[in-house]
Parts: sequence; C-alpha cells; structure tokens
Amino acid sequence: MRKTLHAPILLLILVATGLVPAALAAQSLVTVPPSQCVWRTGDDPSWAAPDLDESGWQHYAQWKLNSDEPRIWVRCHLNPAALGNLDHPAVQIRMASAYDVFLNGVSIARNGNPATGNVSMNLTRVFAVPRAAIAPSSNLLALRIARRYVSLTMEMTPAQLPEIRTGDESLLWNDRAGTLLGLVPETFLADVPLIVLGIIGFVLLGFSLPDRTRPEPILLAVSCILVGLIFVDDMCGVFMTNVPAGLYRTLWFVSSAVNAVTQYRFYFLVAQKRMPLFYRSLIGVWIAQAAGGLFELMVPLPAALRLDGMLVVVSTIGLTAGALLGTAPFVAFWPWSRIPSRMRTIAGFCMIWGVVMAVFFGALAVSNLMPRMPDFFSAFLNALFPAQAIVELCVVAAIVALLLRDQRQTALERASLAGEMLAAQKMQRALVPASIDTLPSLQIGVAFHPAREVGGDFYRCRILSGNRQRVLLGDVSGKGAAAAMAATLLLGAAEDREDDSPPALLNHLNRVLCRARIGGFATCLCADIAQDGTITLANAGHLAPYHSGRESKLDSGLPLGILLDSQYTETTLRLEPGATLTFLSDGVVEARNAHGELFGFERTAAISAESAENIARAASAFGQEDDITVLALTLAPAEVLHA
Repeated sequence: MRKTLHAPILLLILVATGLVPAALAAQSLVTVPPSQCVWRTGDDPSWAAPDLDESGWQHYAQWKLNSDEPRIWVRCHLNPAALGNLDHPAVQIRMASAYDVFLNGVSIARNGNPATGNVSMNLTRVFAVPRAAIAPSSNLLALRIARRYVSLTMEMTPAQLPEIRTGDESLLWNDRAGTLLGLVPETFLADVPLIVLGIIGFVLLGFSLPDRTRPEPILLAVSCILVGLIFVDDMCGVFMTNVPAGLYRTLWFVSSAVNAVTQYRFYFLVAQKRMPLFYRSLIGVWIAQAAGGLFELMVPLPAALRLDGMLVVVSTIGLTAGALLGTAPFVAFWPWSRIPSRMRTIAGFCMIWGVVMAVFFGALAVSNLMPRMPDFFSAFLNALFPAQAIVELCVVAAIVALLLRDQRQTALERASLAGEMLAAQKMQRALVPASIDTLPSLQIGVAFHPAREVGGDFYRCRILSGNRQRVLLGDVSGKGAAAAMAATLLLGAAEDREDDSPPALLNHLNRVLCRARIGGFATCLCADIAQDGTITLANAGHLAPYHSGRESKLDSGLPLGILLDSQYTETTLRLEPGATLTFLSDGVVEARNAHGELFGFERTAAISAESAENIARAASAFGQEDDITVLALTLAPAEVLHA
C-alpha cells in the first residue's frame, strides 16, 4: 500500500531543503571585517581611486552614527582570493542608505539615489562584479554613501555598521534567501495576526456603513484597517521589497496617526463620554511625532538626516504617550457600576486591549532609553511582538463580534419599530380624509407634509347644520409616533361634536388631553364659516390665519393639555367673496436653511395668498424641520354665490 507524507513532515522537509543552500553559502562566503576598512565624511569622487593616501581616514570600527554627517565614504581592502577565484564574483551589501559601489576606481553598482539619499526597503543587495574590474593581487572596494535615515540604519545591526560580503553570486542570493526564510516564523507571528485584523476591519466596515447613526463600529473598523495596513507595510520592509523607503514611512506615519485618533476615540464613544483633555493631548503628541516624520520626507539633505536623528529621540516621547493612552479604556468606563450590563463584556475586552498597548509601547519606550539592554529584557522584547499581535487580534475580534451582535439586535429592534411606524402611518392616513367635506360656496386646498413617517399635525373639515363649514387645525408638540398618537386622540375626541361652538370644542379637547396624561401639549385653532363669509374662531395658542396676505388678529388661549380649567374665547372675522383665509402650522415659519436662517413670518405673509401646496413646497424647499400643514379656504365670488 502506498504511503503519503503528513503535511507537517512535508513542511519540515521543504524548510530544510530551503536552508541547505544557505548553509552551503555560509561556508563559501567571505564577510569583510571592519579591520580591513576605513571611512571619512565628505564627498569627493577621487576617493574611489585604489592608490589613495588613507592617512587621514578613520578606522571603520570607530564609526558612530552622527546625524550631521549625511555623506561619507568607506574604503575596504579585500583579500586577494575574495573575488579572483570565483566563476561569478559578486558583492553583497546590507545597508539602509543610498550608495555607489566602486571596485578599483571603477563604478560597478548603485543603490537608490545618492543625490537625495532616497532608497528602497530592499536593504540587502547583491551586485555582480565585472571580471574586468578585478585586480590580480589586491582589490579596493569603495562605497560613496548618502545617508538620509538614522532610524532605518539603527534597525540594521547592533553595531550599526554596513555589512559587506563577497562570494559567488548564486551563493550570495541563496544567503539572502536564507536570511529572509529565517525571518518567516517571527514575522508571521508578529505581522500576520494584525493583517488578519485589518481584514476583519473591512468586514466590520461593510456591516457598519449602512447604519451611520452608530459611529463607534465605523471607528473600530477604520482602526483595524489601519493596523492591517501598518503591518502589511512592515512585512514589505522586513522581506526587503523594492518599496521606496519614503512611501513605506509615509504609510506608517499617516496610518499610525489616524489610528491613534480612531482607536482611542472608540473607547469613549462606546462609553458615551467625552474624551478628557489629557488623552486628547496625548493623541496630539503622537500626531505631532508623525507630522514631523512626514515633514522630514519633504526636506533635502542634510536637513532630512538631522530631522530623522531628532525623531529617534522624540519617538521615546511618542512611545511614552502611547503607553499612557493604554489607560484610556479604564477612564472611559469608570466607574464600572454605571456601565450597562450589556456593555460590560465589551468594556472588559477594551480594558484588556488597553493593557496590551500600554505594555507594548512602554517596553519600546524603555528600549529606546536603554540602548544596551540586559539579555532578559531583550528576550522579553523578542517575545513581546508576536504575543502582542496575537492577543490584540483575539481581543479586537471579540469586540467586533460583540458589536456585530449588538448591531444585529439593533437592526431587529429597528425593523420592529419600522413595522409599528408603518402601522401608525396607515392609521394616521386613514384619519386624514381622502376628500375634503366642503360647502359649495367654499374652495379648500390642503397640503400635509409630515417631517417623519408620521407627524403631530392634524386637521379636519366638516359641514355643520345651518350650512356652516368647520375647520379644525392643530399641532402636537414633538415629532414622530408619540405626537401622531396625541393627534389621533384629539381627532377622535373631535368626532360627533358638531353642536359645540369653537370655544366649547377647544374646552372639550383640552380636558381630553389633560386627562390622558400622555405628556406634551397641542396648539389648536377651530373656525366655523357661514355661507355669507362670517367666521367664528377660537384659538388655543396656534398661529393666527392669514387673511388676504395679512395675519389676522384674534384672541388666543393656552395650548391644549397645559391646564385642565383653561377657557377659550370667541373671535369673529369677515371673509369677502373671492378672498382667501390661510391656516398653517408653525412648520412653515420655522423652516430653517443651511445657514440657520428661519423662513419667518415675512416670507410666510408674502406667499400666504398662494395655494396651499405652493406654500408647503416653498417652506419644505427652504429647509423643513417640523411637520408642515397648510389649509387655504377661499369664499366663492359674489356672482357665483348669487348664481
């Protein structure tokens, strides 16, 4: 029977196979020791010459990072057998700077742009050496270096020296591949969990964007996406891609600055609290550090190197701010006893997240202050990166799951509420007559524009005995379903009250609303119009009707629902044939545009003689904020009445 290899065993074989070339390469490669090299600051093309007098040059091992020295030269005397006995001679250089490479005075390679110091994140380069440039006895390798970044150089080696190796070209490439392969386990443990977090952020953003009323899931989604981008960027640097260092650092600075705003703002939004000035100041420190890094990318040498050197020091302040920001969730959710029970699980995970970030940034700040760290602290730092990534992924994934659960519950509640609102809307529409009950001598036009699905405005037109026309118009305080229910109550209470005078009807409606104890109040106006144009009105705090472009003068009592024993008086007006009386709710005069300007009484008076629909549309277009109801009543001309 044929046997098959298990996946773990197969993976070990593949990894071991990949390491074999690296092991062979290590046996055939020559590392150029510092004792064979000298250096000096400045930029003189003649320093590439092999017979140059090096008496004024310094020993390579004495080189220290100095942000005032953007341009230096390094000269290394190679062993006679370093290149001459190879079939495909090459040199490998590991350095975070732009440079030109010269062998015996001949230019053989270039990395980046030595004029500006711009370089890619491909920090370990292999260059083939032309055999014609190789001398038979000794060879002089010279590097003309333009240093733009102090921080990238510090990431290279503990000694902060460029590494130079010689050997066969294929072995040097295998050595580079082996180095990258050795970085895979640590990099994947540190970066991949946070890249997965970015993917989770995109999923959360897709669920959250349709609901703009809850910004906290959107903020968390943006924060997760930015973290993912930061560590995709980091992997590009670790695996020495050809991404320009400027682009790498721009994405890092911008993403980390925006992430600081979104992540820590998220805590306080969830807790429904205002972020204290202390934490806003810490975020400002972080953003200032990032802004300094972006500014450094825009200036030329040598100012760029000086600024980058300053950022290495300033980063300690930024990391300290990051560690202090880790306390934000504890402040946001304090005191614990006041947190709603449904939010306590999310609050707990936020606090764990805060502890993780405080330890992570605090450890990095300490490492900046202690360049020579004890071995136990170095081991702690090496273990901290993957541990932080895995814990952060688990914690944030749990918070995302809880937020999605809450969003689903909210969606179900809103769907239920939408059904109730639809039922309320149908009820209100049923109470609003499809056709107006109107005397032959009158023309009545109505426009009804609720601010929401249902509104608090109401009206009713009835023909009374004695050829009288009744118009009832009101406006309940508030909006939405509660106002609509109060309006429905008043309309129902007005039924079968045709024998009441306008003041008597308002007295009755006031008692009904006061005894209902549903809160709020309502303005209301009742008018009875006779065939000859005589109008009897009673007003409970409502806007007076407009008569031929002018506001009518009439007595007004308190709105309905305020005092049980309120009394209302009667006012009589006269409407001439062909004239119009316009009733409207305060949604017309209180319409407000984007600049905060009210539609107002003057504009209302100017259009009050127009049709009801024109008035309502004008107010809506200006900026509707409340329910709008307009009822325009016109008495037929004299010839029509006599006919």
